[in-house]
Amino acid sequence: MTDSSHPSNAAADGISRRTLGGLFGGSALAAVTGLATPASASAAPDSGSALRTEQPFRARTDRKNKRRPNLLVILADDLGWADLSCYGAPHIKTPNLDRLARQGVRFTNGYSASSSCSPTRFGLYTGRYPGRTHGGLAEPIANHSHGLDPTHPTLASMLKAAGYSTALIGKWHCGFLPDYSPTKSGWDEFFGNLGGGLEYFSKLGPLGEYDLYEGDATYQDLRYYTTVLTERAVEYVGRSHDAPWLLNLNFTTPHWPWLTEDDAESGAEIAAKIEAAAKNGAGGGAEAYTALLHLDGGSVEKYAAMVESLDNAVGKVLDALRRSGQEDETLVLFASDNGGERFSYSWPLTGGKGDLREGGIRVPTILRWPARIGAHQVSHEPNHTMDWTATLLEVAGVRRDRDYPLDGTSLAGYLLRGENLSERDLFWRVRANRALRRGDWKYYQDSSGAAHLYKLAEDAREQADRAGDKHQLLKELKAAWEKTAATLLPYPD
Repeated sequence: MTDSSHPSNAAADGISRRTLGGLFGGSALAAVTGLATPASASAAPDSGSALRTEQPFRARTDRKNKRRPNLLVILADDLGWADLSCYGAPHIKTPNLDRLARQGVRFTNGYSASSSCSPTRFGLYTGRYPGRTHGGLAEPIANHSHGLDPTHPTLASMLKAAGYSTALIGKWHCGFLPDYSPTKSGWDEFFGNLGGGLEYFSKLGPLGEYDLYEGDATYQDLRYYTTVLTERAVEYVGRSHDAPWLLNLNFTTPHWPWLTEDDAESGAEIAAKIEAAAKNGAGGGAEAYTALLHLDGGSVEKYAAMVESLDNAVGKVLDALRRSGQEDETLVLFASDNGGERFSYSWPLTGGKGDLREGGIRVPTILRWPARIGAHQVSHEPNHTMDWTATLLEVAGVRRDRDYPLDGTSLAGYLLRGENLSERDLFWRVRANRALRRGDWKYYQDSSGAAHLYKLAEDAREQADRAGDKHQLLKELKAAWEKTAATLLPYPD
């Protein structure tokens, strides 16, 4: 969103904290700055109260889990950093995700592996920078020529080898059949779409193909996609499982096209445009893609309704988990694959999907594990997607593959044993941008090649460029970025 849609940078103008909170909501201020203050745990469960009851994170070292945990990893699609009410959205109500945050830890400095869909999924599934694999160089995958090599170890394949049952429900976006699919990369079960986006009712994707699969076979269901995925996930977590399980639940919500369950007619119009493009030999071309982009549709209100439908879906899955009796021994991780799109709310961050400013990569990140982690907590420790891969493997007792070293740092010591996280660099590379965060400082190079330096703890909006007066620090961070980038695969011409 443009700057004109928000109040000015009040903190920089010397406005008091109380006045600043009044301008755009105390909960939004607390969400981004970590200014939440202690209050009674019995406070009303609205977003503001949830933030006020948060305490700085402390590991519960006295707790022990009885067995290896189930792992429920929920990814939203293009959800912006402040699109949840517990992250400051003033116009979107997300009671179920707010409750999840109250029951565990809300992270204010959680980041995605990249600023678009498929590279982040490569980061999560492999635990490595997307640029270490050929498929991860596509930003994002848009045709059948790229994918996740089935021989590469994944979160699922390593857990499966250690006795876990594994399933992926929802968006895969790491390659197409016949060469690539979740069932070829370690997931026992797959139900969902292979591509990056689809029309929510017809299930037509930008290549003009029907894109809903059970395993490697198409599955016919023309109901609203979020509803269909929710039903499948509810069924999975409610089963009588003989082993601990991993479920990757990847919603397409709130990715375009901008449709809710009441918009079947609009969905049919989009599907007709895709089909017409396919008949004209443009199934994978601009016409079909533009129809899915839905440039002539959507609104802030429609987007809010989509986010609220996502929240409702997550609530149903979490209710099923509670009914199954597995809630205490299930680690739930919720995040987004990248920053928000054009109707998203990311105040006070700048940027969005596709670039490496904070709004493109900082995402809502929530963790709950009742058996080991206390409730009503907030953490400001920077973390990114690959850290969670390393964390999930450690809490499951799985050894890493030495031939494919992880780029993430396990957070298990911090979360479970009270260990301090040592300062480390968080690294991003996309074709148009580069970025590296070290502590409070962020090096960012834009598409023109200009280098910028921001102190995020004081300037999350990335407006006060310190490149001119911190020459040595800028030089060090740039050198660190180039050292890591040199170990990655080059982009194809």
